[in-house]
Amino acid sequence: MFTSILASVSVAVLLAALWKVLPNVIKSLFSPLRALPGPPSDSLFFGNLNAINNAENSVIHEEWLEKYGDTIAYSGLFNIRRLFTVDTRALNHVLTHSMDYQRSEEGRYHLARVVGPGVLVTEGEQHRRQRRVMNPAFGPAQIRDLTEIFVEKSVRLRDVWAAELAKTSGPLRIDVLSWLNRATLDIIGLAGFNYKFNALNPDGPANELSQAFNAAFGANVPRLFLFLQATIPLMRLIRTQANRRSEQSQKVMRRIGLQLIAEKKAAILADSREKSSAAKDGVERKDVHGRDLLTLLIKANMASDIPESQRLTDDEVLAQVPTFIVAGHETTSSATTWCLFSLAEHPDIQRKLREELLTMPTDSPTMDEIMSLPYLEMVVKEVMRYHSPVPMTNRVATKDDLIPLNKPFTDKRGQVHDSIPISKGDPVMIPILVINRSKALWGEDAHEFKPERWENTPEAISSIPGVWSHILSFLGGPRSCIGYRFSLVEMKALIFTLVRAFEFELAVPVTDIKKKSTIVQRPFLISEPKGGSQMPLIIKPYRPL
Repeated sequence: MFTSILASVSVAVLLAALWKVLPNVIKSLFSPLRALPGPPSDSLFFGNLNAINNAENSVIHEEWLEKYGDTIAYSGLFNIRRLFTVDTRALNHVLTHSMDYQRSEEGRYHLARVVGPGVLVTEGEQHRRQRRVMNPAFGPAQIRDLTEIFVEKSVRLRDVWAAELAKTSGPLRIDVLSWLNRATLDIIGLAGFNYKFNALNPDGPANELSQAFNAAFGANVPRLFLFLQATIPLMRLIRTQANRRSEQSQKVMRRIGLQLIAEKKAAILADSREKSSAAKDGVERKDVHGRDLLTLLIKANMASDIPESQRLTDDEVLAQVPTFIVAGHETTSSATTWCLFSLAEHPDIQRKLREELLTMPTDSPTMDEIMSLPYLEMVVKEVMRYHSPVPMTNRVATKDDLIPLNKPFTDKRGQVHDSIPISKGDPVMIPILVINRSKALWGEDAHEFKPERWENTPEAISSIPGVWSHILSFLGGPRSCIGYRFSLVEMKALIFTLVRAFEFELAVPVTDIKKKSTIVQRPFLISEPKGGSQMPLIIKPYRPL
């Protein structure tokens, strides 16, 4: 009896999946992307995805571009073709026309399960409205006010490492990724919403919000089941153990988030009443001041000069709490980890950087002092170019379109095109890391870690549509990273403090370290396939000669 019920359910699920997916598969058979050059499909179901997953990030895409040209298509699930181009004019068109090229429905669903309707997930007018209200919280003046927190937690991490070193008689092997995750979690807690995670206190009690966040993102749901839930709404009624843990975590995050919002609203209104008793009523955007991002966001959202129709709902404000954690925690810890790895791999660069950092006569620099260090700026730029935390993202065309090109391509029929014809529903890949390492744009040494390249950059990179320094790591256009200034100053504060205090050496051969994308591009050890993401380095105190 149970077997027959299970069989019936399986058939029903399969039919539902086919009903949902089959129209897209049939439509893709007539997509103009079929005419683009590119690698043959390896699998009827997985297309070229297995080859991509088994290769180092972006390497196989670079091989395809070398073989087939700058504008190609390859196969995803069900052999649906995906556009992949390094033509900067085409990428600029896609990134600036954010209404016409949006995140996939499946991608938004998975992210929204954890962070809710935040700025990372929303599209169209809702996204523009959220950005408009959030912008005041991410300006240079606001980041300047937060720099003290960045430095304070960097110094705390330095002191923890120094205490661990004091217990040994020699150098110490540590997993810098794990410790940087803790430091950036503490930073985003205080700078994001004035909340103490105390992640750098290894002997302290486990933090409820931290546990909830880790459980929500660590829920191990099989990829096929996630795909079915994303494409078949009825499948979302099925609750696995991982689903239930994730839902419980979301309840905790919601409860704590609503409490934080209520406290901040009350404090803002009380402060406003004091200041306006003899002058004016309400808060205006020009009056927005404060320290943490959530307070600034709530003040901006309560401003009297914002129309009621443009205000964010409480759920939208609440969604920014996990959004801040995701965007301000994972990416910066990953980028700083890759920076320390590169410094360990290149001792000469490490020495040159340390010499500059030690010219600063304080352990607690201001933002302006940190930003005044030219070689630190070059090192950070090179890290974000060479080790972009997010190596690739995607968009889906919401209408038929012609994407303009700088360089024409020849299709499989021998016809030359100066634009890419694309149909509604076609996937478009944004090759962040491939663009950042393109030899055509950066020169023959593009695959080398070389901070000095920023002393005299090639003119060709001016065509890259990135919001910062002509690299694509923070994207460009209306959906570029709103918190890129926050991330850069935070990263510089960490590097400033740690490189002044310690020398870094490789703990394993470079060939043992592999990059793999989860949320971000993380390091794994080939020799420890079950060890999870990690970056072991050897540290010892820096002692001037």
